[in-house]
Amino acid sequence: MKVKVCGLSKPSEVETCISLNVDYCGFILNYPKSHRCLSLEKAKNLTNINKGITKYVGVLVEPTEKELYQFSKLNIDYFQLYGNFKPEQLVQIKKDYKKKIISAIPVKKKDDINKYKSIERYSDVILWDSSGYEESISWNFNWLKSVSTKGEKMIAGNITIDKIQDLMGLANTIDVSGALETNKVKDINKIKKFIAEFRRINHAN
Repeated sequence: MKVKVCGLSKPSEVETCISLNVDYCGFILNYPKSHRCLSLEKAKNLTNINKGITKYVGVLVEPTEKELYQFSKLNIDYFQLYGNFKPEQLVQIKKDYKKKIISAIPVKKKDDINKYKSIERYSDVILWDSSGYEESISWNFNWLKSVSTKGEKMIAGNITIDKIQDLMGLANTIDVSGALETNKVKDINKIKKFIAEFRRINHAN
């Protein structure tokens, strides 16, 4: 199982994640309602940090063509897209901007899980996330047991250190953010503690 740390905003946070071989680092690029949203200049500086084997993810909520173009110039590997994208739009985005696609599906009710079916062929990763953009909300992660996709599955939504064990086997990647913060700022010690516990449990499984 892999791990993604999202909502990074300082070089020390990114460098810590890279030193811990975190699989994905996520950056909020165009959602100013989030306290984790970055200016373009800040995003440039952070994504220019040597990432080693870590992949960089640009998180975009209903991006315009101008934003897609603008952010495609960053040193990122994936666009994580929130919005009602049609298959042909995803194909075009991949073609135009040469980025892999994480298609995010906000989950409020069990039926929302199945929204992946129309886009899984056109996405590199499907992310099932909570329905609260600004605040991470828990949902029933066990709903994913009904998903039969052969594609890569990512899971997010108020994931705390005590939930890691229960999430093993439900997805390929867990995506964590708020649980690693103190007063809405990433806490280096919490990042280190979470990743250490994740590695311990992942190894045991």
